[in-house]
Amino acid sequence: MDHKIVMNSFLNDKRILVTGACGTVGRELVRQLLEEYQIGELIALDNNESELFFLEQRFSKHFNATFFLADVRDRDKLSRRMKGTDVVFHAAAFKHVILCERSPFEAVRTNIIGVQNVITTACENQVERVIFTSSDKAVNPTNVMGTSKLMGERLMTAANNNLRGNGPVFVSTRFGNVLGSRGSVIPIFREQIRQGGPVTLTDPEMTRFIMSIKEAVRLVIESAYLAHGGEVFITKMPVIRIRDLAEVMIRELAPLYGHRTENIKIEIIGTKPGEKMYEELMNHEETRRACELSRYFVVLPAFTSPYRNIVYEYPDLISKEVDMPYHSGNKDPITQDQLTAFLHKSNLLEEDPSERFHPAERYWPD
Repeated sequence: MDHKIVMNSFLNDKRILVTGACGTVGRELVRQLLEEYQIGELIALDNNESELFFLEQRFSKHFNATFFLADVRDRDKLSRRMKGTDVVFHAAAFKHVILCERSPFEAVRTNIIGVQNVITTACENQVERVIFTSSDKAVNPTNVMGTSKLMGERLMTAANNNLRGNGPVFVSTRFGNVLGSRGSVIPIFREQIRQGGPVTLTDPEMTRFIMSIKEAVRLVIESAYLAHGGEVFITKMPVIRIRDLAEVMIRELAPLYGHRTENIKIEIIGTKPGEKMYEELMNHEETRRACELSRYFVVLPAFTSPYRNIVYEYPDLISKEVDMPYHSGNKDPITQDQLTAFLHKSNLLEEDPSERFHPAERYWPD
């Protein structure tokens, strides 16, 4: 059966709630659910009043969508908005490493207690499925933000294992860099090229996973359909060298801004505190309880549920065993030609009007 038909059938006429609807992932979730699926109703929540106002304007022709000011810290309001909901995509989170380091308990309140509030209210309202969007920074975390996202994953798995009888299926999805998202290096490189350089790299050998926001969100929605409960779905992603990204962007954008390609220099400025040379999506411990699908790795719960007999079977299974941790340091990077094609296909070289005045400097306070 056609994959798209199966997904549409799964979501057909469902009442779906999205938290963090104004973030990069949340906005694309809203767009895809409204424009590409035959859902019954969409409830979009965010605590950013201005961005929520603009989001509602953008989708004003979709009469099955409603937009509400709400914060995942407010459990009572969350429960009221979740009443009658079938599926919840939880994308609300604090994600900026520096700000979470500076105010760690604020990160705890949103990224950990907020997840528990979603879990509690989903159980109260007999939601069918809850999908938590996690981050590569949850793997061997070196900062508050990553630690809080790991705790979010563990809360989701524990919630699934501890449920007695019927209740929501809880699952996490984990993916790496979404190029073009807020805080991405692309708008920084673009502005540096516009100004004639230099383009600043922390380390020329640094590697990262990449994916377009459209593809990342498509796979988040798909994982909601595949999930049995308690798993972490890890999206397979291509790998790039950050230096290749800088060189490709210089080659493609410098002439558009009136500069000669050879005049845009690359400057090495050194790594930031806590910054990794490669991006991790699955660590060594997780490989012992993982399986491989065509588009994902799936990390199964470390402890089985004493109350649910869950059989973890998936279509497109490649292997029930995974030998190596999944990180960008042990995968071959794509070529510059492949990267150029990816950037054009994903419209990542086109300027976003909202980022016209993006700063050219990398922000990392001393």
